[in-house]
Amino acid sequence: MSKLAPIAEDQWGLITRRQAELAGVSPATLQRMSADGSVLERVAHGVYHLAGAPAPDHLLLRAAWLQLAPGTFAWDRTVEEGVVSHRPAASLYGLGHLPADRHEFTLPVRRQSRRPDVRLLRRTLNDSDWILLRGLPVTRPARIASDLLADHEDPEAAAQVAADALRGVHDYADNFVGELAPHAAKLGLRRGDGVGVLRWLLDLVGNPETEHWMQAARRADKRR
Repeated sequence: MSKLAPIAEDQWGLITRRQAELAGVSPATLQRMSADGSVLERVAHGVYHLAGAPAPDHLLLRAAWLQLAPGTFAWDRTVEEGVVSHRPAASLYGLGHLPADRHEFTLPVRRQSRRPDVRLLRRTLNDSDWILLRGLPVTRPARIASDLLADHEDPEAAAQVAADALRGVHDYADNFVGELAPHAAKLGLRRGDGVGVLRWLLDLVGNPETEHWMQAARRADKRR
């Protein structure tokens, strides 16, 4: 426990089998510690929760993220090990109404998972596309809305994410303009018209603050 507790403390009470081995805990000892009623509770394949530690929010999402690089500690990870995106990212912010019924992560390289409830997407992320939220790397709301449109989700769902994010100041109109611009042509708008896409989305949900947000979007667009 003296080897595992410091690691789990900085990972929401979670630790992977590989991390335990790197800390010097033998497989036999780990098996005894994870037996029913013992000090480690299995929450996913190769991921355990320290008995008695508070259960974190989004426990299964965190466990799935740790599985992506089981030998790398949470505090040492970069975007190379995966960023929470799409539906679960929106859920972490509390945006929109799409159910986070699968764990979705964006990585810069092609990866596959054997888990049917895990979806790995190979896409490029710039530093401005994500933040640390509740200890997890998560795409920003503007990127979430863009990703939802790219994946042919219900446009109204993407619109609700945008409206909720702008209302709660989780993101800004100028970021949405930049992220949504690539979708303009396929929506019948002038190519690169991110302002037009944002207006189209916000009109779908009819928020009373739309005009205020659009003024900010147009000002940002002029500065580009």
